[in-house]
Amino acid sequence: MDFYFSAEDEAFRQEVRAFLRQELPADWSGFQSDDAYASDEHYQLVRQFRKKLADQGWLTMAWPPEYGGQGASIWRQVVFNEEIGYAQAPYQAPMGVSWVGPALMLYGTEEQKRQFLPAIARDEIEFCTLYTEPGAGSDLAALQTSAVEDGDDFVVNGQKIFTSGAHHSDYGWLAARTDPQAPKHRDISTFIIDMKTPGITISPLINMVGVHAQNQVFFDDVRIPKSALVGERNRGWYNVAVALDFERSSIATVADLARVLEELIAYARETRWNGHTLAEEPAVRTKLADRAIELEVARYLAYRIASMQSAGKPFNAEASMAKAFKSEFTQRLANTGMQILGLYGQIRRGSKYAPLQGRIERLYKAAVVGTIAGGSSEIQRNIIAGRGLGLPR
Repeated sequence: MDFYFSAEDEAFRQEVRAFLRQELPADWSGFQSDDAYASDEHYQLVRQFRKKLADQGWLTMAWPPEYGGQGASIWRQVVFNEEIGYAQAPYQAPMGVSWVGPALMLYGTEEQKRQFLPAIARDEIEFCTLYTEPGAGSDLAALQTSAVEDGDDFVVNGQKIFTSGAHHSDYGWLAARTDPQAPKHRDISTFIIDMKTPGITISPLINMVGVHAQNQVFFDDVRIPKSALVGERNRGWYNVAVALDFERSSIATVADLARVLEELIAYARETRWNGHTLAEEPAVRTKLADRAIELEVARYLAYRIASMQSAGKPFNAEASMAKAFKSEFTQRLANTGMQILGLYGQIRRGSKYAPLQGRIERLYKAAVVGTIAGGSSEIQRNIIAGRGLGLPR
């Protein structure tokens, strides 16, 4: 594993920081989880900011130039993601950039690549991911949405749930059954579907933070052309697995949590209790030290994936390690924050009495879903055991 940042990478880090100082207000308090979907105004702010990043060529800098990238190193992309995450910039990582694009480069036709990849790089189109169903979450291979061949089209029927950003998306990355007679892992295909196609109905789901981030999506005799099929028919399970690996390997969330931990430590140093600061309380110091150690573990698990990507090695089990640890660490950090802030930790942002601008209250609620969404921790451990350690089923 090589976690080395070159002088050029560090110079780029300073370039990104200068850009953020210029583009973000001096009193910027940071975006929190799901803020992009808190309102239409928030979403537009995210798109405007992302467009500036796209104009810099930073969204997809590690992609090949012919598809809208710069051919930069994976480490250069890591630097960008770290700085954006630490600044808590108004940036919701586009699904097109994070996993649809990489999967298309591996499995898409040349026509699909040229149609979608440059548009993703310019942030002209938005994708949502149409995987999870009411009866198929952790066991994703149990999905029931069907795509039946009919002439020059496929006809899609079924339901998806917990689809982030579907109400703002131009296209969906769809997993559907195309051969009901085959074993459940061998009859799934992946498609790119226009979300404005007749027969698609989007119904909002409001999460416990009070934000419309996710949706139910219904398909009623939705006709899509055969050209929408990505990769081989009935081999979509492998497309999905690879795309999920890309989803599970982000460094940006770790950098965001580093900022939260720093602010929590500063609060403990500045806040007095019973004649001394909270930071001088042994129990508080121990909890913060534990979280600081875990933060570094999460960081280096993410760096490990970048190192493997740079070497062209598969990183399936490693992505699951990073995802499980990061999501569980997020919950531990949120719990620690609540314990340190006490009852004040329950006050929402907007109140003058909310410590850290209500960040811990929001994180505490948002962290609940982290060990479920994108594959539950139990599923990640199964992957680690089977594909990483070679243990029997």
